[in-house]
Amino acid sequence: MSLRIQEVPAAEAPLELLLLADPSEEKIRSYLPESRCFVASRGAVVVGACVVQPRGAGAHELMSIAVLPEHQKSGYGTALLRWVVDLYRRAGARQLEVGTGTFGYQLAFYQRQGFRVTSIDRDFFVRSYPEPIFENGIQLFDMLRLTLRYPGNVA
Repeated sequence: MSLRIQEVPAAEAPLELLLLADPSEEKIRSYLPESRCFVASRGAVVVGACVVQPRGAGAHELMSIAVLPEHQKSGYGTALLRWVVDLYRRAGARQLEVGTGTFGYQLAFYQRQGFRVTSIDRDFFVRSYPEPIFENGIQLFDMLRLTLRYPGNVA
């Protein structure tokens, strides 16, 4: 059975899945209305989801991407991200941006797809979330901003 990727209305975004990538339901609900939501399915099961928000001048931000834990490390996240990257490239976007923690598999995940670190938002996770966020037993403090620029696109 192959992976099917499609856009769904933001109102139909799989919130439980998106909470795997962003622990704040309030934050997710705040950015969903102005965003596009994409889901990856195998048969009737939604295994992954991605939310992208326009930032103006041909820039877009990947707000969230998540894969069900039992389907992680199966290539679904990579397939979903590549599909979204290609969609925005074909649409003439200038760049795709994402914010992530300063360590962990997420950082390597984005870098493997061509994203480059462009800035650091110091203490982002401390300022933006009421409870500390831990990854592999280490508290997240700073957010790395990464950018994938589309050569030749000037939108």
